Amino acid sequence: MSAAVVALGKIGLPLAVQIAMSGVDVIGADVSSRVVELVNEGVAPFPGEADLEEKLGAVLEQGRFRATTSTHEAVAASDVVIVVVPLMTDGDGHPDFTAMDAATEAIAETLQPATLVSYETTLPVGTTRERFGPMLAEGSGLDVGEGFFLVHSPERVSSGRIFSDLRRYPKLVGGVDAESTRRGVEFYKRVLQFDERPDLDNPNGVWAMASAESAELAKLAETTYRDVNIALANEFAEFAERVGIDIGEVIAASNSQPFSHIHRPGVAVGGHCIPVYPRFYLAGHPDAVLVETARRVNREVPERVVSMVARALSGLEGRKVLVLGAAYRGGVKETAYSGVFDVVESISAAGGIPVVSDPLYSDDELTALGLVSWDGQDVDAVIVQSDHNEYRDLGPDDLPGAMVVFDGRGVLDPTRWQGSSSRLMVIGQGATTD
Repeated sequence: MSAAVVALGKIGLPLAVQIAMSGVDVIGADVSSRVVELVNEGVAPFPGEADLEEKLGAVLEQGRFRATTSTHEAVAASDVVIVVVPLMTDGDGHPDFTAMDAATEAIAETLQPATLVSYETTLPVGTTRERFGPMLAEGSGLDVGEGFFLVHSPERVSSGRIFSDLRRYPKLVGGVDAESTRRGVEFYKRVLQFDERPDLDNPNGVWAMASAESAELAKLAETTYRDVNIALANEFAEFAERVGIDIGEVIAASNSQPFSHIHRPGVAVGGHCIPVYPRFYLAGHPDAVLVETARRVNREVPERVVSMVARALSGLEGRKVLVLGAAYRGGVKETAYSGVFDVVESISAAGGIPVVSDPLYSDDELTALGLVSWDGQDVDAVIVQSDHNEYRDLGPDDLPGAMVVFDGRGVLDPTRWQGSSSRLMVIGQGATTD
């Protein structure tokens, strides 16, 4: 068996390596010649993915894997084609299919008879069957379900731990017909191995879904749930701040009851998934008031946090505010939909001077993102935007001049700030340390 993985990003490359490790010959295709060059040299084109370079080197040495810029070449030589091209949203929050459509058209041009095509990119419900199935059929001249087979099998992994997540979470596979589902399940059973999960109602492994639409909705449901849950936690936090209650204590107490699973509040919801996939759900269900409201609540938190800092300083006009963390999540060098941009914009709108620091980014990299790097000089206030481990031990001496420090992730140690002239504010915590 041979397989093509289209798009060698933070999800696609580890997946391609995993498939190659199972004994399948894999060709990875990517539009970036630099990515292809690095991959073929055994160098991961992005940092922070556990065990990736070691495993990549092994499958390259075994001759099981290689990369190319030609999607046509990769597809023509493969029995299975896996698509992991990112689907983003446009300025209005609607799915932007430009890259996905281009990849699908390229796949169709050299699609071979009896090939299994699996879309792992998270999609609005109905997209696999109604959009990509006809595009593949028209471009290839093959019939869906007879000439080629089509499934949706959403990726369910997180950057930094992809190989372990592939083992931990069931692999969902839903086809546009029964034979497509059968072939999809058979393929993923061959290339994936799973940990024991006694907490699951069904054994961990490859789970056949009733349809491609069921698989699409399963991924949207699990990520949209998180967005709605975080929005609820953020509303609880806003109320707690007003009445002087520590929301962290309240959430811990609530979650001691097995039917409560309240998430943590935070200054922003970022990344490729949680801020984006609810929009994919809304694309098919625009009347989902709860989902739309949750998105609005979470989008408004950065501005609310900056307003709280402004009140604590009696205004931000001319004040220098340090934002700690450009990354959307601690330990991950990625700024997709990161809260840093909304926080910086809100500081500027209030007349403040935003500067940014992140242990994962150089000054030049921050500049390339349109951010102003902190020079280490005194600042008037600090807002913690990313939950990097490096921030957990920060104290007043590390943030010279800061009169207000707002911990938007709840990562700082309050005991380090006792007796300090800086005022520590923690999201959702009414009490402050002066």
